[in-house]
Amino acid sequence: MTTPAAPDALELAALMCSRVCHDLISPVAAIVNGLEVFDDSNEQDDREFALGLIRKSARAASAKLQFCRLAFGASGSPAAQIDLGDAETVARGFIEDDKTTLTWQPARVFLPKNRVKLLLNMLIVAQQTIPRGGALVVEMTGEGETAGFRIHAAGLSARIPQNIVGLLDGAHPGSIDAHVVQPHYTRLLAQACGLAVSLAMDGEAVVVSAA
Repeated sequence: MTTPAAPDALELAALMCSRVCHDLISPVAAIVNGLEVFDDSNEQDDREFALGLIRKSARAASAKLQFCRLAFGASGSPAAQIDLGDAETVARGFIEDDKTTLTWQPARVFLPKNRVKLLLNMLIVAQQTIPRGGALVVEMTGEGETAGFRIHAAGLSARIPQNIVGLLDGAHPGSIDAHVVQPHYTRLLAQACGLAVSLAMDGEAVVVSAA
């Protein structure tokens, strides 16, 4: 069986744009719905509900945009470095909610941008392993130009999502579409850093590693 060709640069850019739009549709649509309720009702309870929905959804949209800008964006020149403190801030805004907690152990240092982008994309992968929420713990292995990462994901029904291993090691037999482009992009980032991303069960938890 012939393995479908990987997307070229133009198609990859289009797929990543689709992925970002997918992440933003829900909170932006909620803002629109809140505004409609606010405009259509004179009931105080309805208008307070609408304002609460708008505030919550606007914060969610902002957090997703800030995260996507760092995880998927250009972030300066090819040789640029990113502050891990900034990465932690956007990761918390994107990940943490009433179901999921994030423990960030790496110190605040500057790392090459692709390594930071890799870490943020690994967090997306790790989040998918705990669909019902749980705890994510981020660790850095090594230092500077040789730094790798380890994310421990623990939660009810933690599991390795179907096909994600193949996407991360390049053995995925299907085509790359907007639904699976993010782990494919994670693999490309890892390759650019001279690393490989792997997933493994650790008891009832999942460990996502880049080494």
